[in-house]
Amino acid sequence: MRPSHVLLAVLVAAVWGVNFVVIEIGLGHFPPLLFSALRFLVAAVPAVFLVGRPKVAWKWIVGVGLALGVAKFGLLFVGMDAGMPAGLSSLVLQIQAVFTALFAFLLLGERPARVRLAGMAVALAGIGVAAADEGASGPLGAFALVVAAAACWGVSNVLTRRAAPADALNFMVWVSTVPVLPLLVLSLLLEGPSRDLEALGALDLSGAGALLYVAWGATVFGFGAWGWLLRRHPASTVAPFSLLVPVFGMSSAALFLGEPVSPLRWCAAVLLVGGVALASFGGRDRRAGRNAETGTGAGAGGETNGPGGDTHGPGDQVAASAGPGAGPADGREPVAPNR
Repeated sequence: MRPSHVLLAVLVAAVWGVNFVVIEIGLGHFPPLLFSALRFLVAAVPAVFLVGRPKVAWKWIVGVGLALGVAKFGLLFVGMDAGMPAGLSSLVLQIQAVFTALFAFLLLGERPARVRLAGMAVALAGIGVAAADEGASGPLGAFALVVAAAACWGVSNVLTRRAAPADALNFMVWVSTVPVLPLLVLSLLLEGPSRDLEALGALDLSGAGALLYVAWGATVFGFGAWGWLLRRHPASTVAPFSLLVPVFGMSSAALFLGEPVSPLRWCAAVLLVGGVALASFGGRDRRAGRNAETGTGAGAGGETNGPGGDTHGPGDQVAASAGPGAGPADGREPVAPNR
């Protein structure tokens, strides 16, 4: 990768890591479900009028929109609002790689290699250490909500791999249109119209800035830049930069929010990030039946390609799912990217 491309990949990881701090700030201005709905509304409009028509079937857009937008982000925002620290949230969400592998095995017949299984076990041990640390100082219920959010992220990853979107930004913008109405309805039912109206009426520069950051910075810029990188480099080259997200998340939370990082939490971080790295890059998955021999069936129409038409390899899982959504993968060795 060129130095400028490396800097861009690091910048995207930083934007996504700091995003957890900004979410924490935004939750001080909005109820969690309303904040999540507004985030997708601002991300979708006016971008939806600029990216062109959807390039995949609506069933995939709706499926990912519900799993990622409503379930994953709804649970994440509610969990953080209930007391889950921003830095720890950025770390715990990385367990989505394990859930993605599990759901890919159950739904797509992908059997992970032994090295990946070992990585999953290490990552789960990291979650156990993080849970023990959080149980001693914070609400375990909020911790469980963020773990559930990671599981929903895993579902959305598998759906996105089946959808195999040719344009990651186009796909994410259209996905962002789906959660708005369901989240608004949930907010009215669970948080109440008076609370929502009070939050909107009290909107100030801090709240508006947080909303713009999570919508345009973390979603539109983050996915646009990440997709741009994937069009020019194999996913296995871009993917490792996603492991910087919890590093930036925990560091920025400690710097800006004063969140303490205990030795036990650093231990959890090492186990979780190391386990996710092994689970993502440690060998090739095997497919059952004909798919294992021919390599077909990875996506909705057989061969699954990345945003630039490249065929990606073992690193796709993290490259696709580091940000607020996921991308396609076919489990084959990477080929030279289109230039």
